[in-house]
Amino acid sequence: MTSPDLEAIRQRLPDWLKASSPCSDRGKVASYIPELSKAPHDALGITLLSAQGESVTAGDCGLRFTMQSISKVFTLILALMDNGEETVFGKVGMEPTGDNFNSMLKLELVRPGIPFNPMINAGAITVSSLINGSSPYEKSSRILQFLKELSGNVDLDYDMGVYRSESDTGNLNRSIAFFLKENGVLSGDVEELLEVYFRHCSIVVDCADLARMGLVLACSGLDPLTGKTLIPRRYVQIAKTFMTTCGMYNASGEFAIQVGLPAKSGVSGGILTLVPGRYGIGVVGPALNDKGNSYAGVHLLQTLSREMDWSMF
Repeated sequence: MTSPDLEAIRQRLPDWLKASSPCSDRGKVASYIPELSKAPHDALGITLLSAQGESVTAGDCGLRFTMQSISKVFTLILALMDNGEETVFGKVGMEPTGDNFNSMLKLELVRPGIPFNPMINAGAITVSSLINGSSPYEKSSRILQFLKELSGNVDLDYDMGVYRSESDTGNLNRSIAFFLKENGVLSGDVEELLEVYFRHCSIVVDCADLARMGLVLACSGLDPLTGKTLIPRRYVQIAKTFMTTCGMYNASGEFAIQVGLPAKSGVSGGILTLVPGRYGIGVVGPALNDKGNSYAGVHLLQTLSREMDWSMF
């Protein structure tokens, strides 16, 4: 039987989406990675998946896009599963930066020179280096397999056009990585480490894939649709905390106030969020605000959270 609130969402979601769609006109599709600029500016879609396996969709939910920074949540979890908390947090901190996601300012200004958190580029590159594997291919394959299991989609793969575009234009990330190596945070070949990072950012998903991944996080690491525990509860707690404090770039505090749910965005316009114990949610809206988050997607989630009284705070 469909839950009353899910039925209410099903009935009202088309109107909410229609009200949020014009926000796309105020945003811009990311172009600093040239391949991302091809995304449809006015697209907006959403999928909600309940712990009982019921889904509600609206808009352009079938649009496929790359995970970009959303993948950082899951590489952090995998690195924790591979190495434990002491090793991971010996290399990367636990605090918001107040700087842009691709800034390297505090690496030089604040001792001991490790990235502030795993959700900024410096932190995510460091976390990628901690994934077990004897080669970039093996590390990347393990990340992809982990995401296939979490999403229930065995067909997940890379967008090689986006991967090459990121690699060809990723000089700021190279600068960050070489600085981290100079500080002793990274070891090994920088180009090989960046290959792993660029690859997991270029994994292609849709809203349903994100919703399923979010549902596993919402259920503390248990996939309620299979009954299988995929992530230790402690590592889900860590990941959801970072999503709340750092997951929406420099708008994380505002998102916590206006929406009040753990979330992670990516510059392709995707947002993964969740309602603890109840729903995983995937959103896409490629037109971004000046903080790098989907303009219409954030507006839609704000409406949903307020109308359904979902805020955790």
